[in-house]
Amino acid sequence: MKSKDQPVELIGVPLDHGAGQRGVSMGPTALRIAGLKSALEKLELKVVDGGDITVPIPDLEKPGDPKARYLETVSETCQELSSRVHESLQAGRFPLILGGDHSVAVGTISGVSSYYHSKNPGSIPKVGVLWLDAHADLNTPETSPTGNIHGMPLACLLGNGPKSLTDVGYAGVKLEPHRIVQVGLRDLDPGERRKIREHDIRAYTMEDVDRRGLPVVLEEAISHVLADCDHLHVSFDIDVIDPRFAPGTGTAMEGGFTYREAHLAMEMVAETGKMGSLELVEVNPVLDHSNKTAEVGVAIVASALGEEILS
Repeated sequence: MKSKDQPVELIGVPLDHGAGQRGVSMGPTALRIAGLKSALEKLELKVVDGGDITVPIPDLEKPGDPKARYLETVSETCQELSSRVHESLQAGRFPLILGGDHSVAVGTISGVSSYYHSKNPGSIPKVGVLWLDAHADLNTPETSPTGNIHGMPLACLLGNGPKSLTDVGYAGVKLEPHRIVQVGLRDLDPGERRKIREHDIRAYTMEDVDRRGLPVVLEEAISHVLADCDHLHVSFDIDVIDPRFAPGTGTAMEGGFTYREAHLAMEMVAETGKMGSLELVEVNPVLDHSNKTAEVGVAIVASALGEEILS
C-alpha cells in the first residue's frame, strides 16, 4: 500500500457462478466475521466498507453455454465491479476486493485498467499483476475442461475469451503478458501451458519455490512486475496456500505455500510500498473448519497492508 493516509475500501463480490462448487459466495461475509475491518484498523488504516455487489443466486438461473457457464451473470457482475474499482481509485482509495471466485479478477483488473485508460486512451495501461495461485487461469471456453469461468480470467484480460468479458471496462486488451507474474503454480491444464509459452508469461511453479526458495523467487517476481509499471495489483487466490493451513477452498491442491511462506510473500509486497489494489478470492466457508481459512485470509491481507512482527 502506498500510504497509510489512503483509505482502504472493502468491496465484497459474493459470486460463485464461475466456480465448480457452491459456497464461495459466502467468502466476503466470512472474511468480515473473521475480523478483517478491525485487523486493518489496528494498523491505523482508515477502512470504508462499501458493502457487497448484488449477485443473483445460481439456483434461480440456468448455466447456459456449458463451455462458459453463467456467462451473463459473471460478465454483469464483473462490469459492476469494474465501475466500483474505477470509482474507488478516482476517489483516492485503495480497493480491497473480497471474493467470490476468481472470475471476479476480470472486474477488478478491468477497473484498474479503465482508470488508467481514461487518462491515456491511446495505449494499454501499464498495470503490473502479481498472480498468486495454484492455477494459471488462462483457459478459454475452447480449452477449459469444465466451462467454469474462474479458470479463465487472465485469458480474458489478455483479450482471449467471450466478448462480454474481454470488453468489461472498455473494449480491448487490459493487460500485457510481460506485466504478469504468476507464483505458486502446481495444477495446469495443457492449454494453459501452451498459453504461458506463447505469451512468454513469467511463471514460477511450486517446484521453483522448492528448489530456489520463496525469497529468491519473490524478489525476482516483484522486480519483474514493477519494471515500468504505473500500478501494481496483487491477486491472491487462497488455494496458493497448502490445504493443511487453508482448507476452505473448492480448488484445494496439496503442496502449496506454508502459512509462513504466504505471510512472507505479502510482507515482501508490502515492503515495496507500490501495491495499488488487492483481491483475495476463493475462500469457501462451506468447506472450511471453524472459519479457519477466512482467519488465515485476514492475516494475509494484514501482512500485505503493512502488519509486521516487530513494529
